[in-house]
Amino acid sequence: MSLSPLAPPLKPAARKVLVDAQAKQKPRTVDQLCDWQYVEKSIHRLICAWGRDVSAWDDKSTIHRHVWDQAECVRRLRERTEQFPGGKPDAPVSGQLERLVNTVLLAPTHHDALDGIYVHLLKTLVAAYGEYSVTVHPIHDAPTIALLHEINQIKSQQWLWYRDYRRRYPHETDPVYRQKVEAALADCGHLKSALPLNAADTAQPAGVATDFKLRRFFARDEPTRAKQPFMDYVRADFTTSIEARRLFWAYGYMMEKNIPDDQLAWIYYGHYMPWQWHHDISRHLWDESRHGDSGYSRLCDFGIGLDEVGFGPYDLQDRDKALEEIAKERGISIPEARERHNELLAPLRMEPISKALLYQHVFMIGMVAETGHFVVKNEGYVDFKEGQDLESAEMMLFDIIDETAHVQYAHRWLPMLAEHAGIDNSDYRERAAKVREESQAKANHDAGKLQRELSRTPGDPSFDFYQSLLSRIRASYPLTNATTCPPRSPKPM
Repeated sequence: MSLSPLAPPLKPAARKVLVDAQAKQKPRTVDQLCDWQYVEKSIHRLICAWGRDVSAWDDKSTIHRHVWDQAECVRRLRERTEQFPGGKPDAPVSGQLERLVNTVLLAPTHHDALDGIYVHLLKTLVAAYGEYSVTVHPIHDAPTIALLHEINQIKSQQWLWYRDYRRRYPHETDPVYRQKVEAALADCGHLKSALPLNAADTAQPAGVATDFKLRRFFARDEPTRAKQPFMDYVRADFTTSIEARRLFWAYGYMMEKNIPDDQLAWIYYGHYMPWQWHHDISRHLWDESRHGDSGYSRLCDFGIGLDEVGFGPYDLQDRDKALEEIAKERGISIPEARERHNELLAPLRMEPISKALLYQHVFMIGMVAETGHFVVKNEGYVDFKEGQDLESAEMMLFDIIDETAHVQYAHRWLPMLAEHAGIDNSDYRERAAKVREESQAKANHDAGKLQRELSRTPGDPSFDFYQSLLSRIRASYPLTNATTCPPRSPKPM
């Protein structure tokens, strides 16, 4: 049996040639990749800008994942750009692209913004990537075609979420906004070819030239308070009770869902930092979101719902103060204001994060909070594993792995953040150790005070609620070392 020769690849009807007679060693692909990278990076910023307005738990988790997905889209385009002679990922691009993404950013509502991001920009990019892939030579530029297919797979998942979101939250895009976005896309040729570069009109990061401000208090649907204040008991018993520690870690990880919404603002207002910083923070953000989901999942395993223990934002005192002021202005009760917190807080906008404050945020998370918890987390992992609650041990282990990387991010970027902020960073390790020591002393003092003052009398609503949580967890997943586990390190803060 003879084998026929390999058939030549099919020739497209109208193939796009990527070099011309005047070309040196820089194909047209390079400028096109730079334009696409700018738009993908802008989508990353737009999701950060409006992500705090998405309120449902699972939708928020998806938004956080999309921040990481967008960072990975940008990474792919940057790496491909660098592979070409003369390819510079941070090369200037046309100011028309900035005007396009700013038009999408300046939406009347967050629902309109999601339409602009997930309908207009996403579908336009998918079409542009698809057209490029079928019109250029399928062998010569196969690596670019491959990465565009990878990105479009990511886009398909983003679109499926958006389609489901719209089924749950129907919305008609504001017609004036839609017309502006469509006109801006037309001005950019629907992103099908690189735009001519005018040195006097180059693009800044999306939003920098606008007065757009992020939502001050991120939206959430869950109750902000527990049915009874049980966490004081957990703090008091943390050192001596493995069961109290198990409740703490499920609840404490759930509470980490606060962090990624803060980090959306880090990314948006940290536009002056190199792309690699944004990539690292995007991964950090997604990790913290997953930690929140891990804790929530474990609470669900224990039969405990957020309607019972609440989801208390870290900025709860500031929220309460703002709601009290709104309640007074509108003549409504504080309970009503708290019930309507999403609606009433939505118009409030945050001030841009200063360079000094951004440095402080990264310092406190990486060098204090995360570094300070490694001892108690490792103890929790060992104790839960020995007690045969392997899922709680697994939750601890993956967090330890993630947060080891987060501490490395802090070491990597604090010098540059300090330089931008005009801060002396030379003694940051010593300062962090001092803050951790002070936090530990305060935590020890507070735990001792709680141990002395908390009511342990059956019939006390808070004590009974705490005991009911422990007993339900114990019934679901009994620990074999519940009575034999020795005291452990105190909670560090």
